Amino acid sequence: MADANQKFVLVPHAGPVKASAAERVADFGEIYSGFAEQVAQSQSSRCAQCGVPFCQSGCPLENNIPDWLRLAAEGRAEEAWAQAEATSAMPEICGRVCPQDRLCEGSCTLEQSGWDTVTIGSVERWLGDMAFENGWVTPIAPRVERGQSVGVVGAGPAGLAAADRLRAAGYAVTVYDRHDRAGGLLTYGIPGFKLEKHVVQRRLDRLAAGGVTFELGVEIGRDLAFAELRARHDAVLVATGVYQARRLTAPGCGSQGVIPALDYLIASNRKGFGDAVPAFDDGRLNAQGKRVVVIGGGDTAMDCVRTAVRQGAATVTCLYRRDRANMPGSAREVANAEEEGVRFEWLAAPRAVLGGADGVTGVRAARMALAAQDADGRWTVEEVQGGDFETPADLVIEALGFEPEDLPALFDSSDLALTEWGTIRTARRTKATTLEGVFAAGDIVRGASLVVWAVRDGQDAAAEIDAWLRARASGRVAA
Repeated sequence: MADANQKFVLVPHAGPVKASAAERVADFGEIYSGFAEQVAQSQSSRCAQCGVPFCQSGCPLENNIPDWLRLAAEGRAEEAWAQAEATSAMPEICGRVCPQDRLCEGSCTLEQSGWDTVTIGSVERWLGDMAFENGWVTPIAPRVERGQSVGVVGAGPAGLAAADRLRAAGYAVTVYDRHDRAGGLLTYGIPGFKLEKHVVQRRLDRLAAGGVTFELGVEIGRDLAFAELRARHDAVLVATGVYQARRLTAPGCGSQGVIPALDYLIASNRKGFGDAVPAFDDGRLNAQGKRVVVIGGGDTAMDCVRTAVRQGAATVTCLYRRDRANMPGSAREVANAEEEGVRFEWLAAPRAVLGGADGVTGVRAARMALAAQDADGRWTVEEVQGGDFETPADLVIEALGFEPEDLPALFDSSDLALTEWGTIRTARRTKATTLEGVFAAGDIVRGASLVVWAVRDGQDAAAEIDAWLRARASGRVAA
């Protein structure tokens, strides 16, 4: 039998079929089609099966990528899936939303040596979809019930990944979230054209079928005291994420028509669920017919500009203070946005929002230039004298990033230590906070980051909580 692998010389790179821009902006469906089985096997066969797999080290989850690519190429899809889910609580989601061009695919040896990269993310998505379609994904069934419980605060990717691993280890797990649906940013932040909601829901259904309890519409500190939460459970994981928007400080930024990105995206996703959203219906969080300016350069900004196009905006412009090469968002998402008609103003920073308190008419921006690289290698910028320009706008969306809420105040727990950035302080190389039995993971520890990092942190936190609870049960940790 001929070897089914290392065929990158014979098999050309082929990504998934992508709907045309004109076709895909008509709705919020995912723009990429899933691989057919034959294509998935063929693309998997391109893997060079490197002795040192840089794709694996480039993945925050350290997924066994060459192993499941080899199995997929050999037609052993179920075994490939088993390898994929061994290191990831949600492969089919990461396969959709990860910026593979900056992670595994960008690190691929073929990419680094002048060949086209292996389409790792698309194969990962295909494996996940195949697994659900064929019944390879089953409810969590712990081998033993440990008689201890864990409360997880936050139903986003970090909290869900931790709940998955903790329930599999035999703990009773309750996930608390302030929203009426679980999923966090997977549900209410990421638009459907990147992640259709049924993909998230089937993960949630699996957790519920396996015994994970969800208490939704419960805000810790308001509806349930943090002290009571700790009393209910043997351990607590804080995985709230960071949702407090960074706001513009330029003149006019308080005018009606200047809105935070997450408010805008949540409203759009709620409409997709069929919810009543008065602020969308009255136009405050709706881009239809408007000249939209989005300020920011990350993936949230890309989600906003592409959502605005689908809502029927008259024009959509993105202002970013650095150049294209230094944009933090995925290059793939920038290209998709350009195809869909978004105009980018690179090296442009907002100076003022024009108009009055009752509405905006435009944004005055300053031209910027790259100045020097800082210690982290990121370029600083400086203003170009005389380079001011104006762009018309009826709606200005702030996509400037997120900061943590004041959790010690919200939780009435002053002993919960924070870092200088307001994130939860954890002991070095652990997820343990300054409160006994309380752990933290995800963006609330590392700051706003990628879904895949939240999954990694949630899984690591689950392993640490498991070890701590086992030690406590055996008497090695004082109660």
